[in-house]
Amino acid sequence: MDDPERRLVRRFLARRDEDSFRALYRRHTPSLYLLAVRFLGGRAEADDAVQEAWVRACSALDGFRWQSSLRTWLGGIVVNCCRELVRKRLVVDADVAADDAPAPARPDDAGDLEELIRRLPRGCREVFVLYCLEGNTHEEVAARLAIAPGTSKHQLFRARRTLRAWLSDGGSHDR
Repeated sequence: MDDPERRLVRRFLARRDEDSFRALYRRHTPSLYLLAVRFLGGRAEADDAVQEAWVRACSALDGFRWQSSLRTWLGGIVVNCCRELVRKRLVVDADVAADDAPAPARPDDAGDLEELIRRLPRGCREVFVLYCLEGNTHEEVAARLAIAPGTSKHQLFRARRTLRAWLSDGGSHDR
């Protein structure tokens, strides 16, 4: 199949010029940036993650086999870059120890759903973004995050429970 996406990639690989790259960049960066913002819980490092992802993608693009969409492949690279940034920050994932803790109290300054998603514990946020917002299966989420599919399902359950608690009755009480 000779779709516009494949033509763009072929053009970039043949020319390695700025115009070809810019066409790919403009097509995919908005969704990649949104993924990074959601995955990292904010905008502070999202630019770095997306830029690093493009560097890696450009060097590996000639090996892309089209077994998934280009967007999915690029998204996987962004997720890996985000996870590396999180590790570099030495973020402690407290939700592993507090597995059955009640939902945290609703943040007072949470104005919208995006803000609430950013405030989810990291493991819950990662699974929620990849499963609910990016449309991956639990198996794909598990593979991407190096966790078991059951862990993905549990983190999604916790994320949804927390969001429901925050959204119900204005978050006046925990569930």
